Amino acid sequence: MRTMSAMCALLCAISMPAAAEQWAFDASLDGKAIGQHTFTLQQNGDTRTLTSVASFNVKVLFINAYKYQHRATETWQGDCLSSLEANTKENSDVTDVKGKLDQGIFRVQAPKGALELPACVMTFAYWNPLMLKQQKLLNPQTGEWLNVNISKLGKQTIDVRGTAVEADHYKLEAPKLKIELWYSPQQEWLALQSTTPEGYVLRYKLR
Repeated sequence: MRTMSAMCALLCAISMPAAAEQWAFDASLDGKAIGQHTFTLQQNGDTRTLTSVASFNVKVLFINAYKYQHRATETWQGDCLSSLEANTKENSDVTDVKGKLDQGIFRVQAPKGALELPACVMTFAYWNPLMLKQQKLLNPQTGEWLNVNISKLGKQTIDVRGTAVEADHYKLEAPKLKIELWYSPQQEWLALQSTTPEGYVLRYKLR
């Protein structure tokens, strides 16, 4: 019986999924709460699966002026994207993007057409600090392969779940994108801020 119990414990341990990491953010636009965006990362050996789910509802004078729903699943082998499926709904407009690594080429199907990208590409993977060293990133919402310029702005103290944290502050610029990011000294992603082309400020705060 002791042998059976030990074997069962071993098999159960093997079959249990690895613990997931999660970044759950409250989103605000010009200081007004509009929804949430949650990133969940599951690791199994060298394979990592990221699920990104966002839901925003912007109201003007109590009227729903803008609704945004986004869900993406990314599979990674190490630090290289191996597959992508994303669905985005902005009001009544729906966008689907798919990508898959195939014979050394990352092939993307997007509304603006098909792309053939290098074997190792990264999305805007804020959870992975290696992203900060990239010069091109794949936008999972649009399927665009964008030139990016990422620079460190210095250190800044920010509020994280009610605690003052000294964070490393970065700026990411790409066509139509102005994004600021904050990371802990251990390179853990803490916050995001983006200025839209219309001048609105979108802010992500860990909850």
